[in-house]
Amino acid sequence: MTTRRGSLLLGLLAALQPHAYARGVTPYLPLNLDPEVEREVERVLILGGKPVMTRPIPAAVVLDALPKACEVDAVLCSRVRRALKQYMQDTAVEFTSVAGAITNGSKTVMPNQHGETAQSPFQVAGGAYIQPSAYALVNVGGVAYQGRERATGSLISLGFDWAQLDLGFRDHWWSPMTDSAMLISTQAPTMPSVTLSNYDPLTRLGLQYEVFAARMSYSDKIELTNGNLTRGYPKFAGLHLGIEPGNSGWSLAANRILVFGGGAAGGQSISGILRAFFNATQCQTTGCGTTAIIGKQEASLTSRFIFPGSVPFSVYFEFAGNDTAGGNRLLFSKTDLSAGIHFPRVGPFDVTYEFSEWQPTWYVHHHSAVQTGYGDGITNYLLSIGHWFGDQRVFGDAVGGQSNMLRVGWEPRLGGLLEAQLRSLTNDSFYSASAYRHENMGSLTYSHPWKDYVLGAEIDYGRDVFGAHYTRLTGFLRYGDALRSDVDSAEESGEVPRPDHAEIFVDAGVVANRVLAAITTITPRVESGTSYGAHVALGARRAVSERQDVGVAVEADDIQGLSLVGARILDYRYRFTGPLALNLFGGAARYANATPAYGFYLGGGLQWRDLMPHWDLGIDYRYAAKLDRLRVLPGECQGPQCGYRPDAYYDVSMGTLYVSRKF
Repeated sequence: MTTRRGSLLLGLLAALQPHAYARGVTPYLPLNLDPEVEREVERVLILGGKPVMTRPIPAAVVLDALPKACEVDAVLCSRVRRALKQYMQDTAVEFTSVAGAITNGSKTVMPNQHGETAQSPFQVAGGAYIQPSAYALVNVGGVAYQGRERATGSLISLGFDWAQLDLGFRDHWWSPMTDSAMLISTQAPTMPSVTLSNYDPLTRLGLQYEVFAARMSYSDKIELTNGNLTRGYPKFAGLHLGIEPGNSGWSLAANRILVFGGGAAGGQSISGILRAFFNATQCQTTGCGTTAIIGKQEASLTSRFIFPGSVPFSVYFEFAGNDTAGGNRLLFSKTDLSAGIHFPRVGPFDVTYEFSEWQPTWYVHHHSAVQTGYGDGITNYLLSIGHWFGDQRVFGDAVGGQSNMLRVGWEPRLGGLLEAQLRSLTNDSFYSASAYRHENMGSLTYSHPWKDYVLGAEIDYGRDVFGAHYTRLTGFLRYGDALRSDVDSAEESGEVPRPDHAEIFVDAGVVANRVLAAITTITPRVESGTSYGAHVALGARRAVSERQDVGVAVEADDIQGLSLVGARILDYRYRFTGPLALNLFGGAARYANATPAYGFYLGGGLQWRDLMPHWDLGIDYRYAAKLDRLRVLPGECQGPQCGYRPDAYYDVSMGTLYVSRKF
């Protein structure tokens, strides 16, 4: 044991050796509190080739991305550099924001606004810090609106760029999506937490981690495994692990959160929590002992890809699950698939579109013989900790649905920023008995620099899922230089040539397929015959070395007369000497059955590159494992008489022959 511990210590010291002269701690930019700065920063990070996967964003990360971004858009770069000056002092006010509103209508909870409703007549937020040492920082912040004040942004930070410890009211956002995050977001008020993370990637793989534990709000509806109620403060903890290989413009991350404890449901040991974390299937079915009784676990796989060139863009995905599939700890069920694309520089426009579709059971969890239940759901102050759809339904109704978001920013010649945003949400009727309406939310915002401030107005209008309307007219004043460029030093933005082996491609071909369906546990599995259908795909890739490419793609297939859409979260290609190339890929698939079925898929194949100029020929094999859906439709077998699970599973095998046109 001593030898093993000694080896571990030596390994740890070896890993830390490159950071003997590490940088100290960094302050964080506000999250969904100072939108002008946040929009500019998101654009700079894409232009700088930095695929962000978690938020709040460390100021040091933005500073590191500026040199590359300045080569693409010097004016935008100048504006962000001015805004960052507030984060590069020993003592400074980071931001202040004061908003007053005239309101009318329903009390819809506004997306990602720390719990604020559409009827709040004001919001005040701000942050300031003092940094007595490079390795210590004290931040004081807060946000207040009608009915609530919270010390959001008040924290103490200690450590280094490879290990920064944050104690206090720090926000967490674990998704590349900008309008939603399934596991944790800013939809609810900020929880007090302890967080350890690195902002400078480790090793050539660009390893990044974040681990935290937080205290949720008080609840008197905590359900013990015997059904009795207790009261207390549940705990919320999570682990994020990601990679970002140097200069690849691509990142991949895995995330897991756990909800446990509270009142008499406490008593978990650290070893028990780790056992539940690494063996979720056993602990959620047969149990892992009294010291490992966990309430709820959720997990996600996320990816972000940046395509360089004169019109750069970023494509990103989040595939999440709040249960395992078929007893396999690596597969998801009760899933969500989110996807987005962001064009930060299309002439004077900045365009973002994001989409999410989720199955039932999210953020609602009752007890079992081996799991703690939470009658208040996975909430903080009865507000969803994850995606904002959790507050757009009857409380406790775990309905599935779909959301869309389109945001367009424009910089008019008179200066400032004009931004329009549209959201829609549908709670699917076949998952719930409630008579929901389609929700639509729209906003139009204009911001303009004035001295050292940003002055602006916003109008919001919408209809919620119950059919009630709301309107809101807001005026705001924010301290900061987010929209003012240093015109004396800013240069005109020029065209950026596309790097070699960076390409957009379109595939078309034919797919041979078979489906194995396991509808219930008491009926035999049914295998279809071989069928043939059309295959199309759209994707992008870029070189990360002399022979290796990474990218993303969306593909669609006709499978037994139904559509199967796949999101290639990772698309890897190795170019051999000569025309051949090897493709390996994986991601999430949506099978349009009676209700949508979701799951992971993997595949690989060969390409003959440049069979003709700009044309490739390819063949690949794909396998989608345990695509999961709930049997909820009338006429489908439901209840205990249909077996121990309410899910239907589909395994899909596909062989594809296709041609690919490169642009």
